[in-house]
Amino acid sequence: MVCGCCGFNHVLFVSLLYAALVMESKISKLHSKFAEKTWNETFQLVRRCMDKPKDKSKPCEPLVRSLERLQEVFNVSSVKTMRARLEMIARQRGMGFHLTEATCYLTADLFYLEVVLLPYGGVEEVKVAPHGKSPVPSESLLRLLRSKDFEEFSVKLAALFTQYNIPGDGETRLKLFSSMQWLWNDLEQISQLPSVPKDSDPRVDMINYGRSGCLMAGKEDSPMTIQFHTAPTDGTETSDRQESLVQAARVTVGVSEAAHRLQMASLLPQPPQLDPQGHPVFLSLAEAPHETLPACFLLKLQPAVPMTVAFVNRLSQITGVAIPHVDLQWAPLPKLLTGRSLGSNLPGEPPDGQDTVSTVHVPGGAAHRYVLLAAAWDVPAQRAAAVHSIPFTHPAHVAALLQLLRHQSAVNTLLRSCVGPPGDGAGSVCDLHLEVLPESETSFSVTFQRPDVDSLAVLLVNVRDANQITCTLFGSGIVDPSVDEHLSCVMKKSVSVPATLKTLHGKLREELSSAPIRPATAEGVKDPSSATVTEPDGGPTAGPEGGLAASGSARCAASVAQSELLCEINASPAGDSYPLALAEVFPLPDQ
Repeated sequence: MVCGCCGFNHVLFVSLLYAALVMESKISKLHSKFAEKTWNETFQLVRRCMDKPKDKSKPCEPLVRSLERLQEVFNVSSVKTMRARLEMIARQRGMGFHLTEATCYLTADLFYLEVVLLPYGGVEEVKVAPHGKSPVPSESLLRLLRSKDFEEFSVKLAALFTQYNIPGDGETRLKLFSSMQWLWNDLEQISQLPSVPKDSDPRVDMINYGRSGCLMAGKEDSPMTIQFHTAPTDGTETSDRQESLVQAARVTVGVSEAAHRLQMASLLPQPPQLDPQGHPVFLSLAEAPHETLPACFLLKLQPAVPMTVAFVNRLSQITGVAIPHVDLQWAPLPKLLTGRSLGSNLPGEPPDGQDTVSTVHVPGGAAHRYVLLAAAWDVPAQRAAAVHSIPFTHPAHVAALLQLLRHQSAVNTLLRSCVGPPGDGAGSVCDLHLEVLPESETSFSVTFQRPDVDSLAVLLVNVRDANQITCTLFGSGIVDPSVDEHLSCVMKKSVSVPATLKTLHGKLREELSSAPIRPATAEGVKDPSSATVTEPDGGPTAGPEGGLAASGSARCAASVAQSELLCEINASPAGDSYPLALAEVFPLPDQ
């Protein structure tokens, strides 16, 4: 009935009020009923509701979330609760779940996990069984379940699922899985071949110099991983910090637009052999069983490595597999090394196009301020992209790829040492002000005020490869040849520009004031445009047409009396730094 005065519908109001009272009564009865129930009974009720959803193809999301929340707080103290927790984790990861009286099976297409339970809910054994192979015990997964660290177990299971989640239909997937295992086997054999140690620390020697890096062999419960570069430490870092300084790559397989021939057997002659240059001898794909498949092997870099255009192109030259530039986001190399996202600016970061100014603290309490001019670094030769994965098709490619990655990583480590965290050191009093400018993809200069005389000096750093870093000092009256040798040793040992500049600054204060002084003359200054610099492939590039020879360091050097300038510092090394190019392994048409 509607009131004639105010238009209020009294019948509707009474109906709604009655419905609310009925609902409140039902909820009150439910509260009373389940207040006496145990967690286990409530848990089982939610499970029964989930087992009979109205739409069987789509479980009720609120119930799923409720079940997950209940299991997170529920104490796992019986076989039943352990089964329930394992089932939930399996379904979260897109895996199947089956069980017998005392064993749970978490299943995927190419592997399954076997968890044997004890009567009180503990775990007796965990095994991983790849497709077509017998189950193998997994100590890492067993340890996580016994400690009831279900969160970390779920993370580990997700990584395991990704490891075996090979794309393709059933037959193609099996072939790719078999090919990847043959690749792993060849790389493991290569890592065991004899080599001459180059570092006193066996692990560092293996990482930085090993043919296949420090190889962590692929197992049923973990993928093959290659550690290929680590920077020196000062001995004060924790083990976690040292581990974070290691560049690594997972060896796996992925789809590609083009079909490639992939091995279906070992490509190493038996027993494995070395050529006269110390490189492993391989068979070509034409000489061994292989399959043509729409896929290729991948080095998935952890973390991604910022690489300049020249280095990215060199990757493709080694493997014969193109890395599409359209998939990469390009930016000046220093910007990528600071960890900044493209097109965004966090607090303390300079806007795009502005110079990078960083304060770096060095041992002993000193502080250096480094300036990287945006105009100098935003040039084609210094454009870089973060490379996440590198496709290849033959195990012989790996050694050459690692050599190239180490080269770029050495350049990155040196430049990153000049760039502190955004906003760090704001307001600090700095002992040294320095300008860092590029000279080529693999060399740069550092200009600074000398402490002994009122003039500038230039230190040119040339990274011929990851293990050949040379420093040359230019300045009026500097004639001591031992300075360059000493600085090169410091730079190679520390792989740090601030550490080297600290040593140089102290040496200038102590020694150069008393060293023989050679007056600067017009005849003693060479034209900077005649300088040559080293390309990533070992070849020289020259002069102003190269786009970098007329850099700021060269302009500053005119007032510093640069005798013996860049041409003798950046002399190209003889031969190719990356000898295992594709054409030397087998002809390109075979790819």
